[in-house]
Amino acid sequence: MALSADQVLGRVLLVTGKEEYLNHRTVLEAREIVRAYDAEADFSDVSAVDLTAGALGELSAPSLFSSVRFVVVRGLENLPEESVQGLVDYAAAPVEDVAIVLMHGGGQKGSGTLTKLRKLSGVTEVKSAELKASEYPGFVAAEVRGRGGQIDPEAAKALVDAVGLDLRSLCAAAHQLVGDFPGQRLTGELVGRYFGGRAEAKSFAVADLAFSGRRDQALEELRWALDNGTAPVLVTSAFAGSARGLARFKGAARGLREADLARELGVPPWKIRTIRGQAHGWSEGGLARAVRAVARADAEVKGAASDASYSLERLVLTITDLGDAGWGRWRRPARAKGLLLRGRRRW
Repeated sequence: MALSADQVLGRVLLVTGKEEYLNHRTVLEAREIVRAYDAEADFSDVSAVDLTAGALGELSAPSLFSSVRFVVVRGLENLPEESVQGLVDYAAAPVEDVAIVLMHGGGQKGSGTLTKLRKLSGVTEVKSAELKASEYPGFVAAEVRGRGGQIDPEAAKALVDAVGLDLRSLCAAAHQLVGDFPGQRLTGELVGRYFGGRAEAKSFAVADLAFSGRRDQALEELRWALDNGTAPVLVTSAFAGSARGLARFKGAARGLREADLARELGVPPWKIRTIRGQAHGWSEGGLARAVRAVARADAEVKGAASDASYSLERLVLTITDLGDAGWGRWRRPARAKGLLLRGRRRW
């Protein structure tokens, strides 16, 4: 929703919802509107827990330097009960040339205050609803269009798959693509070429293959990643993330929708399918041993051992050997098709 000056100045702007990044953008948009109206406007940022009736009166009064004020009140859900009525009274008759933004992070806490504020004509609400998994590509497309670009639907989905569900990162990636390819329609091939080679992505590819029991492919991917400059610590970080994801998946409440499960685990929706497939091959004991193996490798690549490449290869072999019987028994690592570095000690 694009804001206008008459929705901000002399009113109360109520920003609600759990999408923190979208809430932040709404506040920035409102701030720019006030700045365009009066470059000398006075700006204040306070926490609702400190908002007494007296403090609200001081914030909404004209300053010594400007009659226009912009006040952001964060954490409305934490507003003291004794301050609620004073805030509602102010919102019923907002001061001209003063813009007050009230931010509520979602949830039930403070819902009574929201109900009272929503009934007032002087209040404008901007709500950032949580995006469903299927809505992220559309969000990306809208960001690209907002920057004057065009993107194919499959390219928008590929960008979500590559970057994940963090809206701030998605926006930055979309804006970067539009800026780097002005006037060019963004395709899936372009997104793959631009983001597919990221070191972080390659590290997670190695971890995914290893935790899925695909030893040969994991070793090949590891060698490719290291030869192309991927830092060893990124690889151990990816392995740690995969181990945590599997542990959280096994401990998550059953019956959750895929999108809800993805949010709980902190991964993109497509990753849930990967984790679900991996989980069949892992027991709690196996995961515990995997965590210890990752911790050992992480310490080694950070200086505890002289050969980071060997430590990572041993980590791949250890992880693929730890999976449950669901994968079947693999051969001993020493016979892994000669994929270990020539001249290195065999594991």
